[in-house]
Amino acid sequence: MRRTIRDTLISARELTATAGPFILLTIALLVGAYFFLKPTPPKRVVLATGSEQGAYSTFGGRYREELKRYGIEVIVRQTNGSRENLRLLRDPKEDVQIAFVQGGSTEIGRQPAPDESLPLMSLGSMFFEPVWLFYRADVAKKAPERVLSEIADFRGMNVNVGPRGSGIPGVVSRLLAANLMNRDDIQRKNLDLVPAVIALLNNELDALAMVSAPESPLVQMLIQTPNVRLFEFKQAEAYSRRYAFLSPVTVARGVVDLSRNVPPRDIQLVASTAQLVAREDLHPALVQLFVQAASRIHSQGSWVSPPGKFPTPLNTEFPLARDAERYYRTGPPLLQRYLPFWLANLVDRMWVALFSIVAVLIPLARILPPLYNFRIRSRIFRWYRNLRQIENDLAEKSTPPEELLGQLEKLEARAEGIMVPLAYTDELYRLRTHIGLVRQKLRAAKAA
Repeated sequence: MRRTIRDTLISARELTATAGPFILLTIALLVGAYFFLKPTPPKRVVLATGSEQGAYSTFGGRYREELKRYGIEVIVRQTNGSRENLRLLRDPKEDVQIAFVQGGSTEIGRQPAPDESLPLMSLGSMFFEPVWLFYRADVAKKAPERVLSEIADFRGMNVNVGPRGSGIPGVVSRLLAANLMNRDDIQRKNLDLVPAVIALLNNELDALAMVSAPESPLVQMLIQTPNVRLFEFKQAEAYSRRYAFLSPVTVARGVVDLSRNVPPRDIQLVASTAQLVAREDLHPALVQLFVQAASRIHSQGSWVSPPGKFPTPLNTEFPLARDAERYYRTGPPLLQRYLPFWLANLVDRMWVALFSIVAVLIPLARILPPLYNFRIRSRIFRWYRNLRQIENDLAEKSTPPEELLGQLEKLEARAEGIMVPLAYTDELYRLRTHIGLVRQKLRAAKAA
């Protein structure tokens, strides 16, 4: 029993010595591929949103809760809005990896400034952001039915066009330009949204402009506030033809409050499209998680978009991320439907490297059986050199047969101590047989 265990241990030791370098090479290649591909996403990502009471911040909180399920901490960074978000994304010194960007905030093909060196990519369009022009009812007392119907009706009014760094001033400027109005035709204010709403309710402003999703608490509050009216873009289709980033949308009658029939009729608005924009070095796994979270958050529809319209790869002003494009085309990766995210992501990121490593190692693995066979047989074959030397000494008569018999006895004693796996025992017995043949020759020589 002890002999069998010993032979088994010898076989295992030789197998380990033979395959050890191969195993170490495999491990080294896998470790190298892991550190090169970095399949595991970082546990922290900074998302730039907008003002505290805006829709961007509301959605930012929902993204934070969605990614928390996967162990990813989303740091929501509040900003002045879209243009500041773009600046933060492009600035290598800023710790912002992804942000909401309003359509029309940048021009396609614009050359970035020296401090805007980081390339960006889009994760898709997420939701409509209507242009909300709220004004006090008393400032329209000279208009027919006390309702402003043209952008030109705001001429000379005290209008808040949004804080600097947001995308609102740019949209307002384009609306004015489309109506042949100059910047100075209105008294522009650049208050943040919350102070602007307070100023409007305190009669310190005549009107204010907002570009925000209907989920914004300020929008939902103002649209139901007495003596505050919403400007209707009756030429919405024309605006959308003039500016590609604008789309005509409708706030349906009663969608805000069915019981009070708010609004009392369909209202035509124009809307830009909000995108999720990220730096090109954002980890692909995070791109997948954000797009999947976007599908759960934005696919339910809103006041101005039907269910299933968003998110979408259309109407993006930046190149679409490859992983986002794959999601829009085929849905979530197959493995993520059956495996935990960390495991599915690891396989998804490493499978190309794994196949490459296997393709390299399979030819190398073919040398392992011959090498193992050689190592085991060499434990026996090396004693044939001693046996051949004894025969040569006998043929040359350089050593007396008696002395050669003594050497042969020592050789046989050593041969009996050779340990090999059972599969190679025949080689051992063949050696002992050959020792016996040489012994016969020595005895014959001694007798002669």
